[in-house]
Amino acid sequence: MLEHLAAAVDDDPRFSGIAHLRASSRFYDAVIDEIDGRRIRVGDHWLTDWASCNYLGFDLEPQIIDAVEAQLRRWGTHPSWSRMLGNPALYPQIEERLADLLGAPDTLVLPTITQIHLSVIPVLVQQGTVLVDARAHKTIWDGCVHARGLGATLKRFKTIDELASLLASDLPGPVLVCMDGVNSMTGNIPRIAEYLSLCRAHGAVLYVDDAHGFGIIGSRTADETSPYGSGGNSIVRYFGESYDDLVLVGGFSKAYSSLLAFLAVPTVLKNRLKASAAPYLYSGPSPTASLATVLAGFDVNADRGDKLRADLYRMSTRVLQHVRGLGIFTPNVDDTPIIELPIALDRDLVEVSEQLWDRGLFVTLAPYPGVPRDQVGFRVQVTAANTDAQIDELNAAITDLAAADVFQSARETSAS
Repeated sequence: MLEHLAAAVDDDPRFSGIAHLRASSRFYDAVIDEIDGRRIRVGDHWLTDWASCNYLGFDLEPQIIDAVEAQLRRWGTHPSWSRMLGNPALYPQIEERLADLLGAPDTLVLPTITQIHLSVIPVLVQQGTVLVDARAHKTIWDGCVHARGLGATLKRFKTIDELASLLASDLPGPVLVCMDGVNSMTGNIPRIAEYLSLCRAHGAVLYVDDAHGFGIIGSRTADETSPYGSGGNSIVRYFGESYDDLVLVGGFSKAYSSLLAFLAVPTVLKNRLKASAAPYLYSGPSPTASLATVLAGFDVNADRGDKLRADLYRMSTRVLQHVRGLGIFTPNVDDTPIIELPIALDRDLVEVSEQLWDRGLFVTLAPYPGVPRDQVGFRVQVTAANTDAQIDELNAAITDLAAADVFQSARETSAS
């Protein structure tokens, strides 16, 4: 019976792109045998890693790695209580330092963003209405669908004008508007201040998942080292906004290279979520090593995070300027380190992936149905641990692929 179910999925045309990758691409389920900085070895083949989300290079930072052993000796490998029952002192230390970094009234840390969306969105919306951006991450959508299954009304919007129209209609309350911060595919930064102003005018709460913005963008200051801002304290501070009528969700698994996630919320809501959010009540907690790396990451971020962000911005713009100079379309207009490169509609993603593999480039593939058919391609993620020599190699490969008409052109995309 299970074999029949698997066959039914393979035969579903909606998953043909993934099935094609699984059958033909060396990128699918690659087993990585060794790393050396941002170089990885798969079997006997070395590649430069452009698929990592460790944006600040904290996964390789000696100061952070060295901080783990002392906490393991003190707490063991895993503090295996639910948070409801018992919390190692590491948890409140993280929440206090995080609230200070974000300028938030309070914070609550839980293992993953996926768990947060599935458990917290239904609690916030109850029997009311959840409005979700059509570009939002699938894990947000899953949380919204779960809320609908528990009695909420669910609607999608594509533009801020559509959202305004929905908010002006007769909706059962409370109303929760869910969207991404820095988008995980385009790398673009939504104008959160405009969305927040609209929500406040209609008595709605804005729920923002800034998984890819936390640690990268932050407060704009006169002495900032790059247009990313300072502190890496997320999109709310980037736009100089307050946390009134806003729930910020973020994670440490990207810039801080650790298995932990958080919400920035008022203390009264934090206490309610402690009593109603399943991960706090029932989930096993994050490993001790993750908690230790977050705390050490705060120290590195305070000491030299802005320098790392300046290096990250410089290398990211080197790639983006090269791509734009070749007339290649990328949706990234905000110069973040997430660089999506859709391929021409008549090109085969597996064929392109094999060319990248042969050039020693490990990237994130974006097949259908994970993205719409006209956005199939690959994504490059620059990190502070990449080198200028690696940027040179990447740009040279992009030049050769462009000469072979692999990519969508910016001119054709804008015309359509």
